[in-house]
Amino acid sequence: MVKRCDRAARRLKFACRVLLAGCFVPLTCLDLLSADIIDRIAISVGNQVITESQIDDEVRITQFLNGDKLDLSLSEKKKAASRLIEQALVKREMELSRYPLPSLDDAAEPLRKLKAGYPSDAQFQDALRTYGITEDGLKQRLWWQLTLLRFVEVRFRPGIQIQDSELQEYYKQEVAQWRIEGTQSIPSFDEARSRIEEILTQQGIDDAMDRWLSEVRMQVNIRYRDETLQ
Repeated sequence: MVKRCDRAARRLKFACRVLLAGCFVPLTCLDLLSADIIDRIAISVGNQVITESQIDDEVRITQFLNGDKLDLSLSEKKKAASRLIEQALVKREMELSRYPLPSLDDAAEPLRKLKAGYPSDAQFQDALRTYGITEDGLKQRLWWQLTLLRFVEVRFRPGIQIQDSELQEYYKQEVAQWRIEGTQSIPSFDEARSRIEEILTQQGIDDAMDRWLSEVRMQVNIRYRDETLQ
C-alpha cells in the first residue's frame, strides 16, 4: 500500500520543510534573513543572508521541537543551512507575490498546545534553557511554520488535479493491505474517497513544491561563505 508521509513535518523542513516541519530559527516576522544582522554571514541567497547564529538557532529549535538530543555537530548544521536556504527562497517568493502575512498572535495557540505537553511551566522553561532557546524565539518560529504551511497551500493546491483512476488505484492498494492485515471492516470506495483524495492532493502539493524549489534554486545565486556547510 502507498503509505501517507507526514506531510506537515516534511514541509517544515523549509524551516521548514516544511514546512513543515518540519519540518522550523528565531524570527522577527520575515526579518530572519535580514542583512542588518551583525554576526558572521555564512551563506548568501540572492540579496538575503544566512548568519552563523541563525544556523545555530535553527538546529536548537528544530531539535527541541522534535524532542531530539541537542547536537550541534557540523552534519546537523549542514542540514539546518539547507533548510534555511529553502526558507530564504520561500521568503523571496512571498515578497514578490506580496503574500499577506498572518499576525504573530496566530502562533499563540500552537505555543499553548506545546506548553501543555509539559507537567509545569517551570519544566517547560527548563527545557528551553537546556536547548539554549527562548519562549519568544520559539513563538516566532511557530509563527513562521504557520506562515509557511498556509503559503504552500495557497501557492500549490490550486494546481493539483486528481484523476478518478488515481483514486481507484490508491483504494485498491489500501484494500489489499487491509486484507493482509486482517482488517474486518473495510470502507467502501465512496466512504474512503474524500480521505484518499486529500492524501493524493497533499502528495501532489509536495511534488509541485519540490519542482518549484529545484527551478528557483537555478534562478538565484547561492553562495557559501562558510564552505564547510556545503
